[in-house]
Amino acid sequence: MSSSSSKSVFWRGVRDGMPFTLVIAPFAVLFGVVATEAGLNVFEVLSFSVVVIAGAAQFTALQLMQENAPTVVVLASALAVNLRLAMYSASLVPYLGKAPLWQRALVAYLTVDQSYATAMIKYENEPEMPLNEKVRYFIGCVIPVVTVWYITSMIGALVGTALPDGLAIDFAVPITFLALTAPMLRTLAHVAAALVAVATALVFAFLPYNLGLIVAGIAGMMTGAQVELWMTRRAAP
Repeated sequence: MSSSSSKSVFWRGVRDGMPFTLVIAPFAVLFGVVATEAGLNVFEVLSFSVVVIAGAAQFTALQLMQENAPTVVVLASALAVNLRLAMYSASLVPYLGKAPLWQRALVAYLTVDQSYATAMIKYENEPEMPLNEKVRYFIGCVIPVVTVWYITSMIGALVGTALPDGLAIDFAVPITFLALTAPMLRTLAHVAAALVAVATALVFAFLPYNLGLIVAGIAGMMTGAQVELWMTRRAAP
């Protein structure tokens, strides 16, 4: 495989990942603003985004930190929100499992919804792609995403420091989550999981430190899995 071919694959990944920046940028700016309102400084906001790179988990952790939740609860909640990444990793093993350890570590760090979805489509459409090209493509398609995430979250933090103290922006977080979640409700299993999760969250809202959300998440996943199983059996001859 030539060096020019490797570079071409990398830049194809960059090109395919660029459209996601249109969604990532406003979300990251919002995180920076909300994090600053919660008391984090610009360096802490940037460090948070670089270390975690997971918007939903970062918002969840941030809310719990504002409520002075125990560290173990903050970590458990953030991990629960990001549980899907474990499934992403498992499905990437057949394609990238034989890569060198340092490459697998880099891929693990850079695995986000956008890079996973884009790379999986590429791998399935081009199963003959060499391993080295698969790694380069994966990294290429996530580079625009993480770069914009870092920069715009810092911009949001800088903007947040300039906002008046009396300006309330708490409403922005739930609206953002609704905007992220609604387009994902494509099947009966998705809708059932969402409805059960919402109902369970309301029932267990009395639990401290938003632990009801973890219970709701587990109930929603179990419901979605059972509905999916029921639909599969019903469709079978």
